[in-house]
Amino acid sequence: MKSIAVFCGSSDGALPVYKEYAVQLGKELAARNLTLIYGGATVGLMGAIADSVMQAGGRVIGVLPHFLKQREIEHKQLTELIMVDSMHERKLKMSELADGFIAMPGGPGTMEEYFEIFTWAQLGLHQKPCGLLNVNHYYDPLIALFGNMAKDKFMQEKHHSIMLNDTTPEGILRQFADYTPPPVKQYLTEERT
Repeated sequence: MKSIAVFCGSSDGALPVYKEYAVQLGKELAARNLTLIYGGATVGLMGAIADSVMQAGGRVIGVLPHFLKQREIEHKQLTELIMVDSMHERKLKMSELADGFIAMPGGPGTMEEYFEIFTWAQLGLHQKPCGLLNVNHYYDPLIALFGNMAKDKFMQEKHHSIMLNDTTPEGILRQFADYTPPPVKQYLTEERT
């Protein structure tokens, strides 16, 4: 594993702990010589984690759509900034560059990015770990919802294991190092034909 994509908020959130954990995760990525792949902005948790990695001597690759250049304020101090034409291209490029994906607290954009990359794993389009950094129990309701999806048979139990989660950067990265992807999802079985 050489690079980790982090999806997170373009704001700092309501509590200082969110930014504190973005800084901690950035330091941990740099200490492990893992390149950060992220959305390319200077604002919010996005900017905090990028700054943290860079200050710790690590590498950061940002991927930013042209239309967000002014809105999210492009980060000009990165190892590399890749400009793309759309949000779809941003996610695709991030998925190509990353060996794993972590969602920190964020809003609908963070969720959309995480759900798409999780779904790609479920469908076998990649076999990379997908994790939630559950800062301040932010993701407890989502973790419970995924459990409910598996219990009510809207997700195969083996795919429930794709969603790794931990409350610390060290813990989630340790899980990433030990990750074994489940078999690819099958829609038809002999019993159903």
